[in-house]
Amino acid sequence: MRKIKRHRHSLQFGMNWVSLLLLTSSTLVVSIYVDEPLLYDTFPPDFMWATATSAYQIEGGWDADGKGLSIYDVWMNDSSHVTDGTSGKVACNSYYLYEKDIEALRSLGVSHYRFSISWARVLPDGIGRINQPGIDYYKRLIAALKAANIQPMVTLYHWDLPQALEDMGGWLNSSIADWFEEYARLCFTEFGNDVKYWITINEPWVIAYQGYGCGNTAPGTYGPGTFTYQAGHHIILAHARAYRAYETQFKPTQQGKVGITLNINWYDPKDDQLENIEAAERALQFLGGWIANPIYGTGDYPDVMKQKVGDKSAQQGFNQSRLPEFTAEQKILVRGSADFFGLNYYTSYLTANKIQDISIIDYGYDQDIESYSDPTCYQSSFDWLTITPFGMRKTLQWIKDRFNDPEIIITENGISDRAGNLDDMVRVYYYKHNINSMLKAIKDGVRVTGYAAWSLMDNFEWGNGFTQKFGLFSIDFTTSDLNRTAKASARYYSKLVNDNGFMADQPCNNSPI
Repeated sequence: MRKIKRHRHSLQFGMNWVSLLLLTSSTLVVSIYVDEPLLYDTFPPDFMWATATSAYQIEGGWDADGKGLSIYDVWMNDSSHVTDGTSGKVACNSYYLYEKDIEALRSLGVSHYRFSISWARVLPDGIGRINQPGIDYYKRLIAALKAANIQPMVTLYHWDLPQALEDMGGWLNSSIADWFEEYARLCFTEFGNDVKYWITINEPWVIAYQGYGCGNTAPGTYGPGTFTYQAGHHIILAHARAYRAYETQFKPTQQGKVGITLNINWYDPKDDQLENIEAAERALQFLGGWIANPIYGTGDYPDVMKQKVGDKSAQQGFNQSRLPEFTAEQKILVRGSADFFGLNYYTSYLTANKIQDISIIDYGYDQDIESYSDPTCYQSSFDWLTITPFGMRKTLQWIKDRFNDPEIIITENGISDRAGNLDDMVRVYYYKHNINSMLKAIKDGVRVTGYAAWSLMDNFEWGNGFTQKFGLFSIDFTTSDLNRTAKASARYYSKLVNDNGFMADQPCNNSPI
């Protein structure tokens, strides 16, 4: 890559002009890496093109038709938990306006739509009593998708645990494996004949570390070096139970696939020193290997995690490692419990070895690293998200090499802004180069079979409310109709989808949108 700096309004990147407006005092400054040249080639003919959303972020209807409370319904009742004091009570109102979502999907030409089911909408108490209107809503949605020739890709759990289960300990209660299997069985029974791709759990790292570690997301439990590992352990076991239930009782007739989605950012060593190369690999193992190695690898946690957490636990006076152990029976249950690897990739970091304070009991400190965004890469409106397309290709190759060459589906990839402009050329640039990097990985031999852009439309971005926008479609949340309006990125993505790849000298304004 080569670095470009210009004090001007526009730069030409490949075939497109991208307007990047960064205001520093009174001067417009652009600082960005220009990635390696685009590969002009096509994807496999059966490649799955999709966009993605999640229930709490788009559905609204928070208490409609018998739905139970989720932990996010409760968490967002405290306006201090949200930057702009809003909540997801209405969001994009997709519970009532899902046909507008399908029209947007149809205009893109995608083959699949990744959405999540609200556990509390179909099981208000998490277990037991079934809410038929909730079941009926998802049946209508799935039927409408299929009528539009769009296949559903369904996530069972995207962070919105029924509050009734949280009151019983949530992901810290080992019984959650039973609860999750019951919920999964209900979904497989009710929807499985029409769903060929299931994702059990979205981003276990966020649930375990942010929700039950740092406590800065729902349910807000603090235990970064203890509860984090406990929750992660139960997530893996719950996933495996759901997978085995499908494998034995539903797959023979429904012929679908079940996987799990992990968020993995790429970690480059800050230099070629051995200790920093090892630190970068350690960061990847703590983030990705934590969940992936038990499922796609050996049936157990990565050796470096067991060693680091075990040694530190002993030094800190614990009688046993803070990282739980799998029994022999559990290892058999967990190992191989996925038909594909769901990857959410957004960005990359530079990493260095750093021995952390032993007195601090924290998953982050257990790794003995420091990581940070490369200041020379273009910064999005999120401080953690810089544009680093090269990391996509490297992350995919890392998964192939470490976890037995699994089928991989990119289940999320995208970039935020605050303005929500329709002329979102930075997002166009992000998609162009990340998707091209994915194409290069496929040509390298990585088995990527699908890609879902995050997100279909601007929505409720958790603790950032409506201040951060990831959508291909814009929504004016000040109006009651909440119409979905295509951005430039939607037209560009539609062009890629319809071409099934990158065609030289064909501008994106030939998109069907």
